[in-house]
Amino acid sequence: MLGFALYAIFAPHSIAGAEIGLLLVAVGWLARTFQQRRIGIRRTVMDVPIILFTLWTVLSAFFSAEPRVSLPKLQSVCVLFVFYLVQAIITRRTALLLVALMIASGAAGALWSMIEIARGRGVVIAEMSADSPFRTLPLGAGDTVWRVGGRRISSVAEIDEVIRKSSAGTRLFVSVIKDGEHAEWPGFVVTDEIKARPEPSGLRSAGPAHRFRASGWTRHYETFSETLQILAQLALGLALVNWQHKRARWRTALLLAATCVLAVGIILTAMRTVTIALSVGALVISWRATRGRARLLVTAAIVLVLAGGALAVWRTRATNALWLQDQSASLRLRVARVGLSRIPTHPFFGHGMDAVKNHWTEWGFPGTEIIHLHSTPLQIAFERGLPALFFWLWIIAAFWRLTSNAEKQARDSDDTNRHGLLLGATGAIVGFFVSSLVNYNFGDAEVALVFWWLMGTVVVVSSKQSN
Repeated sequence: MLGFALYAIFAPHSIAGAEIGLLLVAVGWLARTFQQRRIGIRRTVMDVPIILFTLWTVLSAFFSAEPRVSLPKLQSVCVLFVFYLVQAIITRRTALLLVALMIASGAAGALWSMIEIARGRGVVIAEMSADSPFRTLPLGAGDTVWRVGGRRISSVAEIDEVIRKSSAGTRLFVSVIKDGEHAEWPGFVVTDEIKARPEPSGLRSAGPAHRFRASGWTRHYETFSETLQILAQLALGLALVNWQHKRARWRTALLLAATCVLAVGIILTAMRTVTIALSVGALVISWRATRGRARLLVTAAIVLVLAGGALAVWRTRATNALWLQDQSASLRLRVARVGLSRIPTHPFFGHGMDAVKNHWTEWGFPGTEIIHLHSTPLQIAFERGLPALFFWLWIIAAFWRLTSNAEKQARDSDDTNRHGLLLGATGAIVGFFVSSLVNYNFGDAEVALVFWWLMGTVVVVSSKQSN
């Protein structure tokens, strides 16, 4: 259980920490399997579509337009083993503990985001000298530099120090915030001439930036928001059930507070789709669990979340981003159109995972920056073929049916936490799926791990066996 506890703590923040926790779990499971001669894995309705999806993914890699690229990518499929590890290790009691740990960890990251936005991040450029090495980058007054050479900075003096301590010939990568968006650029090469200047950076600061997309202790606001969305739904489901059954008031209050903090964390990421996904999932939970005044209160809270999300997008992101008329939305639409148009050319096995990296321009995709198709169904159909898409949809449908049926059966149970977890999971599934329509969240390792973990947890909690 130590490994899963570490995973629950690190999952919202660090893929490295999460993988270390899962490695401990895998080692412990193998040792127990050899000792007790049992693997402890249950048969579920998801097994057949999961096996078919995995096999088709392997076949698509062999038939890829670039097998040498797609075959090594198969290691990403290993994340699904979390689904089976969870079933083999955790019990109903420990499942609740792990959910509570992950909710608390996510809420801590969201609180940190609020503090960081209030305190500010990096250095806003007020002026740049004519010989500044940053002149080689598309930066100007109002843009923000917050990492140089992998080190977070909070003043021009710190940037100057990084440059002076770097060896001549070293390329310093630069993390910037431009129009509210994060970007990682190759930066510039340090020379002895630059190091010898009184002010090597050539920058003047306008103070720290307060206009940026929250990402907790990570650098990936998309991953952070997707993870928080799942945790917020679980917290909401647990809170509503405990409130309805008038259980310990402190527990209900903590869960409601955690839900609010997680929702604010999502809002501060300024992720349009995840905010909508959170709202849709919360509506599903509300519809299944509340009546009358309670339903109105939850609906009102959802309206506040949508309003807060709209305000965050308007304040943080590029002009007209709220109306989907920004460069990001335009690029996504053009990439999706090209990807959709190419599916008929390879409908059965797809083009192969990551094969597009060697054929971006040749296949008609716009620009020079290689990105994914920003849609899980579209990405799966494009890379692995239409049969793989069918198997993936089968997995989601089977997961929903299992969770929904288990939640209905748990309504008459005295175990409010079990019911609350299953109720929250129904919202998490819907939220994940809604976001997947315009985000490739299934291809994000951190989010995919949480998704498979949740699936395994639901299998354990919904089991008729008491453990």
